[in-house]
Amino acid sequence: MISLSADGVAGFAAEFVEDNSVISTRWLQKRRPYWARLDELLTRSETGGLRALSPRELQELALLYRQTASDLATIREDPSSRGLAQSLNQLLGRAHNRIYMGRRAKAGGIVTFYRDTFPQIFHDTLPYTLAAAAIFFALALAGWTMVIVDPGFGRYFLGPAMMESIDKHDMWTHSVVAVKPLASSHIMTNNLSVSFSTFALGITGGIGTVWMLAFNGLLFGVVNAACWQAGMLGQLLSFVAPHGVLELPAIFIAGGGGLLIAKGLLFPGTLPRGESLMLEGGRAMRLALGIIPMLIVAGTIEGFVSPTDIPAKLKYMLAATMFGVLLLFVMRKSSRVVASQSLVASLHAEAAGAPVGNPT
Repeated sequence: MISLSADGVAGFAAEFVEDNSVISTRWLQKRRPYWARLDELLTRSETGGLRALSPRELQELALLYRQTASDLATIREDPSSRGLAQSLNQLLGRAHNRIYMGRRAKAGGIVTFYRDTFPQIFHDTLPYTLAAAAIFFALALAGWTMVIVDPGFGRYFLGPAMMESIDKHDMWTHSVVAVKPLASSHIMTNNLSVSFSTFALGITGGIGTVWMLAFNGLLFGVVNAACWQAGMLGQLLSFVAPHGVLELPAIFIAGGGGLLIAKGLLFPGTLPRGESLMLEGGRAMRLALGIIPMLIVAGTIEGFVSPTDIPAKLKYMLAATMFGVLLLFVMRKSSRVVASQSLVASLHAEAAGAPVGNPT
C-alpha cells in the first residue's frame, strides 16, 4: 500500500484545490494521495538519482506515472479544470525528465547506456524498427523484380560505370583493398551519414525517412539482381555478409527512430504536439546513439575484411558470429532493465489514456 505522511498529503493536495462542476470532489480526494506519492518519489530521485529507489519503488513509480497520465486525460475533458490539468502536466513533465534526463553524469555512464538503456529502448520501439525493415525489403524486392522483367532498368538505375564492371565480372569493391585505412574511414563516415539522415528526416513527418529506406532498398535489390544475372551473386553476398549483418540492422534501427519522430509529430494523442515530439524524439535519439558502435565495427570490417580474398566460408562464419553478437546485444535484458521496464512502457499510456488499477 502507498504510505504517505499527513503533512505530505496535505501540502501537495493543497496545490490542487479547485472548484469544478464536472469532476467530483470525491474523485479528486481519492486521486490526490497518488499524485502526492508520485511527487514524493520524484523528489527523492531528484536528490539521489533513480538508484535511490528500490526495484519495487521503480515499479510503483511506473504505475503512478501511468495512472496520473490517465487522470490528466480525464481532467482535460473538463474545461473548468485547467489549473489542475496544468499542475498535473508539470508533475508528469518532472517524471519524464527524471526517467530520461535526470541521471547524474558518471564515468560508467556510457557503459550503462549500452548495457541497459539502449537494449531497453530497442525493445520498446521494436515495431518501428520492423516497419523500417519492411519498407527496405519491400523496395528491394521491387527492384529485383524490375531488373528481372527489364534488364535495361538496372543499367539505367546503376549507371554505365557499374554495369560495365558487372558485365566484366569485375567486383568494383577490389579497389578498397589498396587503401584500407582511408577506405574504412570513408565507409564509416558514409554509413553514419546515411543512418543519421534516415533518422533525422523523421521530422518531415516520416516522408524523408521512408524515402531514404525506399531508395536504399531499391538500390540493394537492383544491385543483387544485376549481379545474379551476371553470375556474380555469390561474390556480392560474400562481400556484403560480413559487414551487412551490422550495417543493415543499424539502418533499420535509425529508420525506426525516424518513424518514431514522425509518430510524435503526427499522432501526439492526449499530449500537446510539442511535448509528444520531445518525448518520442528523446527515445529516437537514444536509438541513433546506440547504433554508432555497430556502424564503426561494420565500417572496419567493410574496409579491411569484406573486399579481401579470404575464403567465402570464413566470411560467412564471421557474418554469423557478428549477427549472433548483435542479437545478444540488443535482445538481452539486464536485471536493471527488467526492474524498470514498466517505467518506460508507461510513457505510452499518456497518449493512450488507458485506465489501470490503483497502484499498490
